[in-house]
Formats: sequence, C-alpha cells, structure tokens
Amino acid sequence: MPYQNAIINTPHGKFEIIGSKKGIRSVKKLQEDKPLSESIPDCLQSCATQLLEYFAGQRTTFDIQPDFEGASPFNIKVWNALLEVPYGHTTSYGALAEKVGSPKGYQAVGLANKHNPIAIIVPCHRCIGKNGALTGYFYGLDMKRALLQMENPNSFGVQGSLF
Repeated sequence: MPYQNAIINTPHGKFEIIGSKKGIRSVKKLQEDKPLSESIPDCLQSCATQLLEYFAGQRTTFDIQPDFEGASPFNIKVWNALLEVPYGHTTSYGALAEKVGSPKGYQAVGLANKHNPIAIIVPCHRCIGKNGALTGYFYGLDMKRALLQMENPNSFGVQGSLF
C-alpha cells in the first residue's frame, strides 16, 4: 500500500506524518529542515488536525488508527499498552513491563519506546523511571518535560513528576 506524507508546523517544531488509508505509520519530529507541505493528503488530514489541537491544549485523546505493520509482537504490545495511559498521567517502564506480561522486561520496554514510530499519539513520553525521574526520550528530556507539563501543569510543575 503506498504511503503518503505531510510536514506540519507545531509549537514544538516540524513534524512529519506518514500514513495511508490503512492508518498512521509514523509521526516524527524532524531534526532537519524540510519545507512544510502545501497540502495535506486526505488520509493524513485528521491526524494533522488532532496533533495541532493536542499542542494547543484542545485535545486529550486521539482518534487515530495506527499502522504497526512489520513491528515485533512485543513492540506492538508495548505501544498498545501506552495507548491506555491517560492524558495527564504517567506510568513507569517497570509497570508497563508488568502490564505486557514481562515483569523483568523494563529495558525491553524502554527499547520499544525508543522505536515507537508514532510519537505523541502513542504517548511514550508518559513513561518515566520508577522513582519519577524523567529518563530517555528520543526528542530529549526538555521535550518530554514540556509535553508532561502541558498535559498536567499543576502536578508536574509542583512536584517535578506526575507520581
């Protein structure tokens, strides 16, 4: 199935969305400068709109069909578990490992998060260390902190973590 892409501008930089009628394959923050899309393909329009609403503080859930085709069954399990972490809340790598049936697999969960192709929508930024510390995020801890603070400004701003 041929995939289409769009590059949108957000308050956190440019993001590229890749997908098809089957679902969204990738949402990633661009590290290099690429031109914005002049038009957004119909199959990506809803995703682009929902991302912009999220960044504007107007959306707390996404109605997006992910396309995880080709990913390992373990990664898919982790990503689906991440989809269950509510807006404004966090979980730990260990708790997520237990949830997916691999109680000692917190490092494997961390690797699955690192390879998450659908940033923001599959909220790997909501996964933190068991002591509440911000750890590992492919866009840097400043971005992770900004997303968590945006989702829960009172709790995160006062305590430094969402636990």
